[in-house]
Amino acid sequence: MDVKRLTAISLGHFAIDILNSSIAMILTAVAGIFDLTVSQIGLGAMIYTFAASLTQPLFGMVADRLRGRYLGAIGLLWTMTFYALAPLMPSYPALVLCLTIGALGSGAFHPVGIVNAAASGGRYPTTATSIFFVLGQTGLAVGPILAGIVLQTLGVAGLPYLALVMAPVVILMAVNLHQPIAEERTPPPPARSTATSPSPASAPAVTTALAASGRAAGNTLIVTAFILLIALRSTTLQSYVTLLPKYFDDLGYAPALYGTMVGVFSFAGAMGTFLGGYLGDRFNRRQVIFLSMVASVPFSYGLLHLEGWGFFIMAAMAGAALNIPHSILLIMAQRLLPTRKGMIGGAVLGFMFASGAATAWLASWFADLVGLGTVLNWLALVPVGAGLCALVLPSTRAAPVPARPATPAAAD
Repeated sequence: MDVKRLTAISLGHFAIDILNSSIAMILTAVAGIFDLTVSQIGLGAMIYTFAASLTQPLFGMVADRLRGRYLGAIGLLWTMTFYALAPLMPSYPALVLCLTIGALGSGAFHPVGIVNAAASGGRYPTTATSIFFVLGQTGLAVGPILAGIVLQTLGVAGLPYLALVMAPVVILMAVNLHQPIAEERTPPPPARSTATSPSPASAPAVTTALAASGRAAGNTLIVTAFILLIALRSTTLQSYVTLLPKYFDDLGYAPALYGTMVGVFSFAGAMGTFLGGYLGDRFNRRQVIFLSMVASVPFSYGLLHLEGWGFFIMAAMAGAALNIPHSILLIMAQRLLPTRKGMIGGAVLGFMFASGAATAWLASWFADLVGLGTVLNWLALVPVGAGLCALVLPSTRAAPVPARPATPAAAD
């Protein structure tokens, strides 16, 4: 495992997601200033997320071309710059525009991050990718906490200080990611030999596996289930991240407190992502996704109705369960196009964010009609549909590393 590369790109993910996860906090903080409705908060978050996510396939192609260099540091610096300019915006449209331009840096960072993380993992790409996402989701957890403290003490004018803290990470990535990642090469077929080449009957497992993989990749039902799984999982996850600050603000909590409450939910998500990477390398991935989605429902519902320690337990369990499939879905997608990992990784990750942002906006629109609490309660049930979609996916697990045959010298 390439520790330096993985550390640099993972810390970059931590830094940029601190900024990304502050958007809902910022919009909630200015809601009183600009007289915003719940749907306007959701719309601003959706526009930001669309800019950060729908551009990822394009930046993913650039990342493939550059073989993992440059874009990480540039993307973080770009987002920092426009984040720092946000306090100067005189109106809600101007604020959303400024933040949205800054979101392009996030769109550039994430595909190159996925490429570097997977490449640094060696024989354990899912584990390395999960570490990358753990740091990112830790940033998602820390972001609301830091933003809540800054907004409560300094107001929106304190945002440039939060952006400036990320500068050392830009330097770290510039130093440690200037070397291109190694290109994957398909090994040449073994030379035929009448003495050692296997007969056609000796390798039916390989032939069957390749044929099954090809059928699965082209199967419309599987592709549809995969897309729905991503969308339904992202619906609850992104809606909670976007709307919980407003929900708790309406209940009378201070920004620093509800920032911490949302932060616990997101930090547990980081732990869930790491756990998902571990499980995805060792167990049936379809079953892992199904069980985690179904398990998330009672906890997602419970966090809306409990206070104190009960809330924090429910929020931690819900955040962990909802994020277990994260790394698994990325690795499953990258297996389809191994020579275009940046592009397919950016496309899938972008769709995760974009579908979640769109449904979060729809949820916020309904919240203006029927109440935010009612909508959040219904959203807790949506992961059941995601779990059912997982049952349609191929039953896959990571291939075990073959054991070396014992040599006479090594045998005891």
